[in-house]
Amino acid sequence: MGNRWWAVLWLGLLPMRGAAADSTDSEPPVPKEPSRSWSSLARLEVASLAFLPRSGGGEPEGFVQLEPTLILDGGPEFGLNLGAPIRLRAWGGTGHVRREDWDNLSDFGQVVRGLKLGSDNAPVGIWFGALESYSLLSAHLVRRYSNRSNPDYHPAGGFLTGTLGPLYTQAFASDVLGARLLGAEVSLDVQHVLFGQPREQGRYTLALSAVHDWGRAGGRAPSVTLAHLDGTAVVVVRPGFEAHLLAGWGGRPGEGGAWGAVVGAGVDALTPTLDLRLRLEMRRQHGGFRQGFFGPDYELARFKAAGPQGVPLAKALFPDGYSAYGEAEVGWDAVRYGGLSKHLKVSLGAEAFSWGRLDVDGRVAVQLFARSLEVQVNGLGVGMGQPGARYLGSAELRWRFLGGKLYAVGTGGTLLLPSPGGMPRTGAFASLGLGVDDAR
Repeated sequence: MGNRWWAVLWLGLLPMRGAAADSTDSEPPVPKEPSRSWSSLARLEVASLAFLPRSGGGEPEGFVQLEPTLILDGGPEFGLNLGAPIRLRAWGGTGHVRREDWDNLSDFGQVVRGLKLGSDNAPVGIWFGALESYSLLSAHLVRRYSNRSNPDYHPAGGFLTGTLGPLYTQAFASDVLGARLLGAEVSLDVQHVLFGQPREQGRYTLALSAVHDWGRAGGRAPSVTLAHLDGTAVVVVRPGFEAHLLAGWGGRPGEGGAWGAVVGAGVDALTPTLDLRLRLEMRRQHGGFRQGFFGPDYELARFKAAGPQGVPLAKALFPDGYSAYGEAEVGWDAVRYGGLSKHLKVSLGAEAFSWGRLDVDGRVAVQLFARSLEVQVNGLGVGMGQPGARYLGSAELRWRFLGGKLYAVGTGGTLLLPSPGGMPRTGAFASLGLGVDDAR
């Protein structure tokens, strides 16, 4: 099936024909003419936004949020998405603009929401922008990671892919303007090396990945390094269907006795109306190492991990034991629309540990009433079943009317705000507004 991450990002820059707003980029229907090589979209969204701290310290803050957006789509090899929320203070706090949104160099990266150069079929491809639910190839170090889960840190990440003979490489940075997460994975096509270029590439691969966090941007945190070796064999190949087996071993260089092992299986299915990915893995953790270390909670856990210890994740004593991990990605549409436009999108990852802990991360989005209404719900539970568990949730509703040019949007949920002492401060947010856009 290939690496779908590129395809999702590319198609996310502009919607497919007849698509309603996506929950992330929220573009209206764009009638594309086959003879056109360029498309564009301009949008302005105006909303009221309230941050409501709920645990000690700080009065509620209110803002008027202006969010301009400009999108250019130059075809499969180029796309640009620019825009950022500008929060003008209405009440509470000091200053005319929310200081935490622009108080360091990395925050200026939020202006670039997406920049693509190249494609999945090109020898080299580059992407810059927000990383949402990002996984690094085999995903045993970086899985479902978001570089925007800290509400006061808005970096632009990026990754590069390259193919050279039997080698496929992906390298990424969580913050291209700061010293933060850097990593890469190199995958070797074993069949290509032993028997020459195969008809179906990537059926038998060995991959080596390594990730290092410098911890010097978006708030200081301890540095950490992890590495992992993976082997994958695609055992069933049918039109629109693949099944594979995998095994791997990883550790923390310089940390004696910190290692982990994994075995698992997965299937990918792709039809005109269904896009399905399923994974099931059995894992072993020892000496403080765990698979998926850089996960959906990492940008908060690097200051204070979920659990009773109250220390950064890099210093937390993760118990030895076993776990079962499952992941499902489902996109379904009643017609043949592609990209991010789906009647139903489900993304869910869950890991249950032998010593009584459960981690769950998921999101569900549905489109209703001829795609004029979209509802999305997000949830995160980390350390459930143990003291110090962490929970986050949010919901968003978008309703398009007057032919799709005008839309209303409402959002709300919980969040964790960093504090000088490193202990995240629990809060909430709510927003209600209107937007208008024009596509050409």
